[in-house]
Amino acid sequence: MSQADKAASRQKIKARSRAVVRGTQERPRLCVFRSLSQIYVQLIDDVNGKTLMAASTMTKENAGLGGTKSEVSAAVGKQIAEKALAQGITKVVFDRNGFRYHGRIKALADGAREAGLIF
Repeated sequence: MSQADKAASRQKIKARSRAVVRGTQERPRLCVFRSLSQIYVQLIDDVNGKTLMAASTMTKENAGLGGTKSEVSAAVGKQIAEKALAQGITKVVFDRNGFRYHGRIKALADGAREAGLIF
């Protein structure tokens, strides 16, 4: 399978899941993007079309994180959960963005759940 086929396949999966998953002000969408070396997560209100908050491995506070990619992803998940809880958001809708739910995506979700988010 070529790289273009993989990208097209992920876009089709993403479109199918996004037809169902919608975020609101009270229950925003927790959207995850995984690149080869980084991971990014956002809380999005789809009704108003706004990003409420974001976290990633590229921020200054995460510059010193060490360990495996999965451990770092779990730390980013905990970080976004702490930010959300500080804003009074306890429930979210998880959007895996076409990625398989294993490895770094699962580690991020488990980290967010461990810190107190419900999804």
